[in-house]
Amino acid sequence: MSTDVVSISYQTLVSSPSSLETSIEEAFGSHPQALGIILVKDLPPVYPIYRERLLKLAYNFAHLDEDIREKYTDPGSIYSYGWSHGKEIMNGRPDTLKGSYYANPVVDVPDVNPAVKAEHRAFYGDNVWPDKNETSIEGFEEAFKNLGRFVFDVGCQLAGACQPFVSKYLSDASLSLPELISTSQTTKARLLYYFPPSENNTITEDEPIDSWCGFHKDNSLLTGLCSAIFLREEAGMEPTAVPSPSPTSGLYIRTRGGDLTKVAIPPDCLAFQTGEALELVTAGKLRATPHCVRVGQTQGGAKISRETFALFMQPDTHQRISESDTFGSFSKKVLEEHYEEARVM
Repeated sequence: MSTDVVSISYQTLVSSPSSLETSIEEAFGSHPQALGIILVKDLPPVYPIYRERLLKLAYNFAHLDEDIREKYTDPGSIYSYGWSHGKEIMNGRPDTLKGSYYANPVVDVPDVNPAVKAEHRAFYGDNVWPDKNETSIEGFEEAFKNLGRFVFDVGCQLAGACQPFVSKYLSDASLSLPELISTSQTTKARLLYYFPPSENNTITEDEPIDSWCGFHKDNSLLTGLCSAIFLREEAGMEPTAVPSPSPTSGLYIRTRGGDLTKVAIPPDCLAFQTGEALELVTAGKLRATPHCVRVGQTQGGAKISRETFALFMQPDTHQRISESDTFGSFSKKVLEEHYEEARVM
């Protein structure tokens, strides 16, 4: 099943955010057709430049020698900063289908109490950046921050536009969604590289829907998403951007009513999705929607990878988001589900 995603204009978001309440309710509301996602179109012309630059660097980073990639891991943060591959548990097993590079594009070194930092290293760690002269990924830090801060700024604008709608459902009426996001030091971006299906792993039409990334919910308030690119690897040549390798490849979301829907994000748009922290601060009235990524069939054995970028906008760890949990205690439980290292910390 495929359906149209609610879209709003960036110009309207900036100049007349109060006029968007109907669109926001259609996208994020509790009715059965709600996908929990909204598109922002008509973005400033710098956006596609930032997007293409960083997503191609994701490909380059993933093709560095393994010993170089491993220099930029951070086990102490439960692999929540720097490079991570095969550490996350998805569908009950280590996820080797994708590699990720994590960083906070807004704050390099969080300014928090040392005890809080030690307790929540996954959220208050220091960024890990590749050496500036690392071959083939020169400018990685700058590109990551440029795209991450752009998405963050648009997300803050959207959070402000959402406040009149969200405030109707907040358990604590004093909370401000834009303030929780804009003042937080836990913002986290994830640059993703989905490895091409291996030659020994033939993809068929009846492959699982969540073959590239298992069904999950984000634990953020809002998540910003870029449209993915697909790159075909050719020996001895620069990768070539190609269309999606299959009409079934891409992002799938379950609506609030339970229908599975394939969602396409146009290359010149940003998408923003509701996360589980927003579900909790509204006592379940605005629910996060489960989503996954499907590989789809690749013709002729072509080696085609998928690159994308997500920004998780979330509150600080001390923020209470339900009667029983702060964001820190809730996130610890989520980490324990997906990382063996979190279970022993």
